[in-house]
Amino acid sequence: MTGGFWAGLLACVAVANGVVDRAAPMSSSRPSPLGVLFFASVLIVLLSAVARRIRFEAPSARAQRVSRWMRMASSFADLEVALALCASVYALLAVTGGLHSDFYPLLYAVVAFSTTFQTRSAAVLTTLAIAALELAALHRVGLSGLRETVFHLAFVLGALAVHAVFLRGLVAANRRDHGLKVESEVRRQQESARDYRLISVALGADSRAPRSREQEEEILRAGSVATISSSIYHSLSLLHQALDARSCVLLWFDNRDSELRVKEIVSDCDSVTEDSSVPLAGVLKAVVRDCKPLILATTKAGQVCYYEGSFDAGAFMGIPVLEGKHLRGVLCIDRKHPFESKHKELAESAAQQVLHAIHSEQVFGSVERAKYEHERFYHASALLCRALTMEQVQDTAFDAASAIVDYDVAIITLHDPNRHRHRVLCVRQIEGAPSVVDVEKLRGLEFRENAGLVSMVVKNKHYLPAAGALRDNTTPVFDGKLRFSCESLLVLPLLSADEAIGTLTLASHKRGQFRKDTREMLGVISNQVAVSMQNGLMYKRMETMATTDGLTGLTNHRSFQERFADLVERSQRHGHKAAMLLCDVDHFKNVNDTYGHPVGDEVLRQVARVLQAATRKIDIPARYGGEEFAVVLEATDLEGALGLAERIREDVGALVLDSEKGTFQITMSIGVAAFPGDGDEPAVLIERADMSLYHAKESGRNRVVCYRDFDAARRGLKASA
Repeated sequence: MTGGFWAGLLACVAVANGVVDRAAPMSSSRPSPLGVLFFASVLIVLLSAVARRIRFEAPSARAQRVSRWMRMASSFADLEVALALCASVYALLAVTGGLHSDFYPLLYAVVAFSTTFQTRSAAVLTTLAIAALELAALHRVGLSGLRETVFHLAFVLGALAVHAVFLRGLVAANRRDHGLKVESEVRRQQESARDYRLISVALGADSRAPRSREQEEEILRAGSVATISSSIYHSLSLLHQALDARSCVLLWFDNRDSELRVKEIVSDCDSVTEDSSVPLAGVLKAVVRDCKPLILATTKAGQVCYYEGSFDAGAFMGIPVLEGKHLRGVLCIDRKHPFESKHKELAESAAQQVLHAIHSEQVFGSVERAKYEHERFYHASALLCRALTMEQVQDTAFDAASAIVDYDVAIITLHDPNRHRHRVLCVRQIEGAPSVVDVEKLRGLEFRENAGLVSMVVKNKHYLPAAGALRDNTTPVFDGKLRFSCESLLVLPLLSADEAIGTLTLASHKRGQFRKDTREMLGVISNQVAVSMQNGLMYKRMETMATTDGLTGLTNHRSFQERFADLVERSQRHGHKAAMLLCDVDHFKNVNDTYGHPVGDEVLRQVARVLQAATRKIDIPARYGGEEFAVVLEATDLEGALGLAERIREDVGALVLDSEKGTFQITMSIGVAAFPGDGDEPAVLIERADMSLYHAKESGRNRVVCYRDFDAARRGLKASA
């Protein structure tokens, strides 16, 4: 760094001696090659100085304390740029007209830049260098340039004064205002954090704003830190006042116990270090080594490491802050006159008070974390109690798990002990979370019982891995084809009546997500999920029994009426067409009388299969009663309904049924009514479809009749009568 300074100074001396003047076109008919070369060299010096200043990093506080040159490194960096700027500007002035150059305003810009952005020493040196170079230029041209030189120096000093007084004053005022605002905002946030810490104890989970687990812990942590800092500061302030001390400093070891950091300072001295860490040397080294109080009547200059440079701290007392036998930090007090023996007891009490404040917040934090986890656990249990259908159970299971722990992906599998197979029932990938497994390959995956974690968990009825971490990514979880790339993994059994009906798998890219207490709560949740799934299956069976005909598997009469009414209302609202088929097996009583009721039941089942195969998912095939069936067709006009009815009639006629008396065939008559042409109410449509069916029966059976044809035939009969 000093090399650049001397290079800039040398460039200024050369410019002052008129070396660059020889590169000016007006100095001779042909510029001097040496002058041109030196002009280029000055520009290179400037570019190098600017580049080094941009890359410059200030030496560490420890290096600055050791070396005087290191403390001056920042000043030398600014001085190098200042000298290079002065040399470059005067070189430019020399080649463009000297004292009469049009580029003289650049000098005022250099002064403004130096005064505003550089250190005070660099600004002063820049001004002195400009004055020296200006006088050197006057010396070269003689007294004829005195008037210009005086004007130039006057303007330079004016620029210096204006920027020094006004701009630096404005910057200082802005910095002061900014500092006050920052201090006020920090104080406000600390008070807010402390208030939240206290309010959160009194309020229940429902009274708090919805936040994630990390957000809750971050706010509580901030409140605890603010509370600890406030308590330590007041303890040190009281100790500072009671002992008439110059400085009271609490130094604390970092997490690795390798470095002492300044935790809190109460001092009347400006020489206290601004660094967060201090070297383990001098009197501090003795306190840490012996873990015993150290009292010195005098200290040597630089022996107390939390002061800058070679400051003489005077009397010193160091108290180790011990938690059991473990050294947590050092409480340091210094003052001008020696300490007395009674002061040691007071300082030790202050050190214990610091530990007490930290322990209190640690206990408070543990209680709050446990409270938060139990609140989330209760919330998760309540969610599962409200789930009825399988879909609700699946979604609620994922929500319940996320209420306890953050995960990236969750998977529920079911086990079929009869087939010895496992099947992935559902998967949830958290939006924006890192991909820890190929989710698309998981959906609908079915795999046999194997040595994977899922199979082992079902077999042993116990969660795996034991520590909640996947130590080897090659370990199969489902089958050998899928690989998980995650730090935390947990496969939980879904136990119902002491039987594992499946598993709940959670994976996260974060390390240590599934701690022991978390695994225990998730274990209880997984058991509740299993019970809820069993209840969901039972609910589904009951719902099926309530809405489905037991013999044919079609929608029963009551459910059909409800769904038909909804369909008609939906069609009215959207302006869609619809149609209804009313079907009846011809001579069904003869089938029962001839072949028996079991064969008659099989006939109904075969007809139901034909209806199911012929209709779409949005249509409603139902057993209307006895041997009658109904089909409601959504978004279908009359022509489409007649075409489907003919296909159903033909498919039923093609059935060949077996009995003890041999094979036989059946036929079907169908009546059709269309919405809205034949009616706009469910009851009207059913009535007119029934009329059409009756007409089909009366006119020979095994045919399809729509209400339009029935109405035309009825009108013809009336006209002939």
